[in-house]
Amino acid sequence: MSDEQEVKRNGWLRKSSNLSLEEVNSSIHVPANAGFWRKFLAFAGPGSLVAVGYVDPGNWATSIAGGARFGYTLLSVILISNLIAMLLQGLSAKLGIVTGRDLAQATKDSTGKKTAYFLWILTEIAIIATDLAEVIGSAIALNLLFNIPLLLGILITTLDVMLLLLLQKKGFRVIESIIIVLMATIFIVFVFEVIVAKPEVSSILAGYIPKAEIAANPQMLFIALGILGATVMPHNLYLHSSIVQTRNFERSRAGKKEAIKFSILDSTFSLSIAFLINSAILILGAAAFYGTGLDVSEIEAAYKLLSPTLGVGIASTLFAVALLASGQNSTITGTLTGQIVMEGFINMRISPWLRRLITRLIAVIPAFIVTWIAGSKGVGELLLWSQVVLSLQLPFAVIPLVLFTSSKEKMGEFANSTWVKSLAWICTGVIIALNIFLVGYIIVTGHDLG
Repeated sequence: MSDEQEVKRNGWLRKSSNLSLEEVNSSIHVPANAGFWRKFLAFAGPGSLVAVGYVDPGNWATSIAGGARFGYTLLSVILISNLIAMLLQGLSAKLGIVTGRDLAQATKDSTGKKTAYFLWILTEIAIIATDLAEVIGSAIALNLLFNIPLLLGILITTLDVMLLLLLQKKGFRVIESIIIVLMATIFIVFVFEVIVAKPEVSSILAGYIPKAEIAANPQMLFIALGILGATVMPHNLYLHSSIVQTRNFERSRAGKKEAIKFSILDSTFSLSIAFLINSAILILGAAAFYGTGLDVSEIEAAYKLLSPTLGVGIASTLFAVALLASGQNSTITGTLTGQIVMEGFINMRISPWLRRLITRLIAVIPAFIVTWIAGSKGVGELLLWSQVVLSLQLPFAVIPLVLFTSSKEKMGEFANSTWVKSLAWICTGVIIALNIFLVGYIIVTGHDLG
């Protein structure tokens, strides 16, 4: 049987052209005969990079707005979004481990060139929306901590290209370690902030129970969609399916099975931390601002009001430090994803620094214009809308992912079981239904839901 026939027999239209993130593919050693914890630590790392996308500055804007406007009600949306994320990230890891393809490569190898280009453009839009949140979040943090004007802060964020290049030369494990330290910083800050805020535990627990009013209230649904878009992020599905391949595990049936188990454990643990952080942000917004009559729909307002509201002087400063850590964290993963989708969809390879510079400049331009015209209020609205854009992009990544991982031709014995497949399609249906409602509402009313 020829190579072409073998590829088609396995459910692909064409043979994969190259390894995903070739320069670091299979670069991290996994000990063959080791105990559970040594194996877990060897596989641990990709989950932390994925979790970064779930606590980027875009989440802050939506979660703070949700807590300040609607109390603890939208905690249920964070919970549901995170459970969906855990499922989809698990499927993403499995796709990369079993097929040796990332989601972008798998999509290209299963569709025509025109479809691949179309999906690449949509994914690039999602990456730009993500980068926009990072630009704005970092600029706001610099403004709050050092009183640097927003416009200058936005320009300074373009310089993080050099930071990323320096980190990439140190190796992938170094990048993972820095990400973990920054994530831990954010987590510790928000644990402290929530303890100081003294929220009602009974109200928090009640908030995790879904309520019908979320779907009935258009303004609440808009924030809920923003939370969904900020939590289940399309670029993370491409990222995860690639970086799980940095581990040098045995590409046998047993090796793949073990890699799937530890990769899912890694991502589930990291996403659990991200869930706690996102919950803490909304809980902080609700405990500090709900029912006070204060307008806290923007990050700057939350910063200015946190210390006086909580009665703790350092609360606002710690909030801004965590925001800066969040923005820098997301910068690293955004660059990696840009490289993955460009190489995967259209097999185009350019220098990482040039790729980063192009993406960052495209994000800086709208942020700069909006800041120039509308000031900090316009920036806050742009941050919220970037998350809604991400939500609209989700189906174009989720549908191929569920299709590929459910295919026995492509995945063999690792194809989704009936219950996983059913659950995945239910989650996909929910995402699509919410997006149809959002688009329909905007078209009919002619304005946003905020």
